[in-house]
Amino acid sequence: MLDFFGERSLAEVNDRKNAITVQNLLDMTSGIDWNEPLNGRPDSVIEMRRSPDWIKFILDRPMSTAPGDIFNYNSGNSQLLSAIITKLTGMDARDYAKAKLFAPLGISTATWLRDPQLHAIGVFGLAMLPRDMAKIGYLYLRNGEWEGQRLLPAAWVHKVSHATVDMKQSAEPNLRYSNSFWALPNKQVYMAVGYHCQLIIVFPESDIVAVTTARDFCPLGKLADDIAGAVKSETALPADSAGANLLATAIRKVSTDKPAEVSSTR
Repeated sequence: MLDFFGERSLAEVNDRKNAITVQNLLDMTSGIDWNEPLNGRPDSVIEMRRSPDWIKFILDRPMSTAPGDIFNYNSGNSQLLSAIITKLTGMDARDYAKAKLFAPLGISTATWLRDPQLHAIGVFGLAMLPRDMAKIGYLYLRNGEWEGQRLLPAAWVHKVSHATVDMKQSAEPNLRYSNSFWALPNKQVYMAVGYHCQLIIVFPESDIVAVTTARDFCPLGKLADDIAGAVKSETALPADSAGANLLATAIRKVSTDKPAEVSSTR
């Protein structure tokens, strides 16, 4: 990983830090000292946001464990990945995603914030419509292909869907992690997880993609069970053109922005 930042003068460089790989960043096993519990105050993220150079803040952190030893949720890893994308492509992650992912998927309304050095923020700050979130889920459900075009390597999707890194979460002991995705292998489901239950959930066995947006945390295992439990048939339902037209009409209606009503009451 440090090879991508050779121009920087870094603190706390040692054999452990030199051994960090890009895969460690993707799997949250970098070993960088970081305090961001999934059910508590994200102290390290707060400190990073107060710093003038987020990448320097992350790279200068001491090491708490050897790379690859344990899972520790660390949004700094994601920020480093964003910077590495810029190093490799000459584009920030936002513009690269627009060219290689969003444009082929027909996603045109996503917004993505930048850090003080104008890197696309890898930690948070991406906002998109639920139907566009579902397109990303469907891309994974179809093994990285979209309308006959391969957008993701099949091996990438396979690694995500067969996650093995134990997240060590007592509330969800079966949670696993890989390539920035969460997974519940015992329920045959994996997901992209955003803050406060903003989820893209993929059920390969049931051929389902589900999207949620919420304002609170949610029990992932129960949610997966509820969605999978709603499946009533092992085979495809008979074609229903009238029902399909009704659904399409309803989707068009909810997809159209409507002006807010202004009340004259004070």
